[in-house]
Amino acid sequence: MPQPSAPRKALGRPPRISREEVIETARRIVDTEGVGRLTMRRLAMEIGSTAMALYHHVRNKEELLVLLLDDYAARTLQRPELPAQPRERIVVAAATIHEALAACPWIVEVLTADDLMSTSALWFVEQIVDGLVECGLPPERAVHGYRAIWYYTAGEIVVRTTAARRRTDDDRPTYRERAFAELDPSELPRLAQVADHWAPLTAEDTYLEGLRALVDGLLTPR
Repeated sequence: MPQPSAPRKALGRPPRISREEVIETARRIVDTEGVGRLTMRRLAMEIGSTAMALYHHVRNKEELLVLLLDDYAARTLQRPELPAQPRERIVVAAATIHEALAACPWIVEVLTADDLMSTSALWFVEQIVDGLVECGLPPERAVHGYRAIWYYTAGEIVVRTTAARRRTDDDRPTYRERAFAELDPSELPRLAQVADHWAPLTAEDTYLEGLRALVDGLLTPR
């Protein structure tokens, strides 16, 4: 006697997912395996959904990385006690962003994606823009000033982190070290003068010094 066939699974829409679940799962993949292993297909598989369902929450991987960066900022940025002097307020706000982001192990891969736009990060952006306005810049130039500070902050982290990673991964002399070893003092006297000290000098943490110089330059009357 033929056996009744097993009931077929009803086809339907994949289970509903939330943006919070998307970000949490993406963060777990990035933390354990790195940004390179994060794809929309892999993320959908981990959630138990489809890649198409993810696009209701994020447009693409680039936007997902921005959301991850904002999520990291929201969890790690702590509002500091700000000084009354607006110039110093700018420096403290930017330095706090720098300190928090520099501690993120996967920051280089996503740092250049966009501005920080989480609510917690916007408070810091507000302090920088407001400080620039209080120092005499019109709001439009204050926005340009903030962008210069952000580019300097993001670039410093990217360069420093990438250089440190390269030194860890390969102990052979770098191209720069080989080039500096062959400098012609008659053509490049200043570089030849500091060639032996270039690596330790450029490895020094001068972020705050550079930040103050940048802020001073932004506030210099034109």
